[in-house]
Amino acid sequence: MQELRHVFSLLVGSKRKYVDPSRAVEILKDAFKATDSQQQDVSEFTHKLLDWLEDAFQMKAEEEREGEKPKNPMLELFYGRFLAVGVHEGKRFENTEMFGQYPLQVNGFKDLHECLEAAMIEGEIESLHSENSAKSGQEHWFTELPPVLTFELSRFEFNQALGRPEKIHHKLEFPSVLYMDRYMDKNREITRIKREEIRRLKEHLTLLQQRLERYLSYGSGPKRFPLADVLQYALEFASSKPVCTSPVEDIDLAAPPGGTTASQAAPSTAEHAPCSSPEAPPPPPPSQQRSVIHKPFTQSRIPPDLPMHPAPRHITDEELGVLEGCLQRWRSEVEQDTRDLQGSISRIHRTIELMYSDKSMMQVPYRLHAVLVHEGQASAGHYWAYIHSQPQGRWMKYNDISVTKSSWEELVRDSFGGYRNASAYCLMYIDEKKPFLIGEEFDKETGQMLTGFDKLPPDLKEYVKEDNQRFGKEIEEWDALQVKKAQQERLAAAEALAAAEATASQAAAKEPAPTVTAAPPRDPEYMEQPSPADDSKHLKEDTERAIAKAAAEHEDRGPEELLQASEAPAKPPASQRVVEVAIPHVGTFVIESEEGGYDDEVMLTPAMQGILMAIDRTRSVCDRCGPEAAFFKAFTMEYARLLRFAQEDTPPETDHRLQHVIVYLIQNHAPKSILERTLLEQFAHRSLGFDQRCKSIMEVARAKLELIKPEEVNMEEYEIWHQDYRNFQETTFYLLTGLELFQKRSYAETLMYLIYAHQYNKELLLKGSYRGHSEELIAHYRRQCLLKLNEHAASLFESGEEQDVVNGLNIMNELVVPCLPLLLVDEMEEKDIVAVEDMRNRWCSYLGQEMEARLQEKLTDFLPKLLDCSTEIRSFRDPPKLPSYCTLELCERFSRVVCSLSRSPADGR
Repeated sequence: MQELRHVFSLLVGSKRKYVDPSRAVEILKDAFKATDSQQQDVSEFTHKLLDWLEDAFQMKAEEEREGEKPKNPMLELFYGRFLAVGVHEGKRFENTEMFGQYPLQVNGFKDLHECLEAAMIEGEIESLHSENSAKSGQEHWFTELPPVLTFELSRFEFNQALGRPEKIHHKLEFPSVLYMDRYMDKNREITRIKREEIRRLKEHLTLLQQRLERYLSYGSGPKRFPLADVLQYALEFASSKPVCTSPVEDIDLAAPPGGTTASQAAPSTAEHAPCSSPEAPPPPPPSQQRSVIHKPFTQSRIPPDLPMHPAPRHITDEELGVLEGCLQRWRSEVEQDTRDLQGSISRIHRTIELMYSDKSMMQVPYRLHAVLVHEGQASAGHYWAYIHSQPQGRWMKYNDISVTKSSWEELVRDSFGGYRNASAYCLMYIDEKKPFLIGEEFDKETGQMLTGFDKLPPDLKEYVKEDNQRFGKEIEEWDALQVKKAQQERLAAAEALAAAEATASQAAAKEPAPTVTAAPPRDPEYMEQPSPADDSKHLKEDTERAIAKAAAEHEDRGPEELLQASEAPAKPPASQRVVEVAIPHVGTFVIESEEGGYDDEVMLTPAMQGILMAIDRTRSVCDRCGPEAAFFKAFTMEYARLLRFAQEDTPPETDHRLQHVIVYLIQNHAPKSILERTLLEQFAHRSLGFDQRCKSIMEVARAKLELIKPEEVNMEEYEIWHQDYRNFQETTFYLLTGLELFQKRSYAETLMYLIYAHQYNKELLLKGSYRGHSEELIAHYRRQCLLKLNEHAASLFESGEEQDVVNGLNIMNELVVPCLPLLLVDEMEEKDIVAVEDMRNRWCSYLGQEMEARLQEKLTDFLPKLLDCSTEIRSFRDPPKLPSYCTLELCERFSRVVCSLSRSPADGR
């Protein structure tokens, strides 16, 4: 009892996200443990819990009120009384009984009132009002209703054939406000009158429905049709004009090839001719007709007197007029009779619905306060509850540790039944005329409204305060631990960096100065660190003069002349070699490179190809105006080219963001200073130092970088943008790997790649719609992967082989089940929710099948995990480690994979 007080007080005043009820649950488990170690039925558990609480309150009340009749709040809140009135073997009786949860049968009823009507009357109803009847039966009439009225909906029944219980899934509606007047003993007589009237109306309704059915399903054979339609079809048949094929055409079809007859020469006056009628000439004598030889394998002809569509062969205008008049009149009469019957049926339904709507029968209102829901089958499932919050004026969904806002529409969907495998098994209504049950409380001295915590007694207030203090200390300790971990990680990273720099310095000191400098290892193309440059050669004034000179020349000459490639250079010395760099869609560029100074992997990246193309197009500018002007021209050209890429529409297999970090930054509206510095660093990349012209432009770019002031570019923001781009590349790698494995049907390996691709992509998209890839695409293949794994696991389970069964359940427990919350967390993704239901239904369907006891036991253990509707994301194992990759490889893989997807069926994408 004390543990329950603690649990409920923490639910009211705790600062934690959720309350851990483990101690109270352990006590309840020990108290309610069944002798056969089977799971307790929820109704039985509730009955025992209420009985236990009743006994606990009774003991407390007896201790506090010696000599007085103690009041038990459990009895006052949850228990009422009803009067059982009936006849047993011809003798009348009346008994008063107490009830708590009132049981109601669900099977065979469509709403709560029908269930209540059936529960209030047992046996032969007629015998209750007959003085001379020896039949047995009884009625229940409520004499006292509790403030909290609980209905236990029996949705389980025992299947005698299968020897196990089954759940009833059909729909049962219940109202938000329930008027109990018709079931009260004080209204016994008027209710009996109304029930008798309803019985008479229903009998009349049955007769009318039978009559209507004869109109709507007319005929004596297996196929029946509405009588009005039958008459309309007869009218259409009678009014049809007989049309048949031309005899001449028919004879032509039967004539032998190359043969001629008199009939062939006779011209056909019309394509179609009317069939025989009273005015038509008689057919020619048999001697004049050509004999027809049937050749079923070489000809297929229609007899000349067969109509093209059903129609009367012989009918006079007078007969047709009489028949049309009769059919039209009969059809109008039938339609009118049908409308009259339908109107009478609707009026009777309306009368029955309004039978208890007068004010005298709406004086005992009960408002729905809580609904307990079960999802699953009779042997396994998951429970949650909907509770109406009076302060917020809305429904809340209590699902394990998750408490979320809900709505009446969601409650109806999950509680009425008939949708998925979820339905209500318990309804709790509260007396609407007793607002103290859920109304606000006010302080007697100050008059201020009391909140949940203020309503607690002093001992529970102190308990909640202490728990909140402990929680605060736990948060502080956790924060301190995280700070310590972060410091340790930064220290380890700094030590590793220092060690690497020391190793590099030692290696550089040992090596002699080379005559030819080899290209250092490649850095990521969007985060290059510039090498030291001689700033004395590139003063700011020289830069301004060179740019002005280049700009003037640009105005004097046309763009084509400035962009064309210069003539081939002179033969390089022996210490240099000629390198051809092929740029797709552009051409091959000849680059003078010192021996050993060219790195294919670096120079073939899309970014470097663009830099080389821009530099090559500024040869003449460099020769005439110097490297400063050439740099300015190349920088402008490359930026314009990337801006065009960022703005143009591309096919799905081409993503310029993967090829160029600048395009990614432009599309996501990065600051101009970030764009300029990023492009500057690409021009300053040390891999460009393989010939004198490129090296001079590279040195100009490095000097520009040195001239940038700290206040001009926020380096922290710069690092964040480039880290986002690295995340984008890693997300792409996860996605491509997952899609490649999916196409190879390696679904178990695929899953983790797609899970992390979806997670990282979602984080990127939170910052902007162009930060990541199509969320719908990734979600589709993640969903398909889970469905494939579920199908494979189910087939293994169906095999019945011990090892296959174990493997199948391992797939579900280790891969599929942990991922279900990811599909359920976003309720707007209807396809994901449907997929989860399909997987659950596949396994729940086994409950209705014959199987070995060992398989039944394994299935019973597994289903609660599968049917757990909690949306709490469980921790997964670490993401797969990414191998080293280059930008060019990533772009090629992206194009190849996306092209293969476009050739495969969409499967609902």
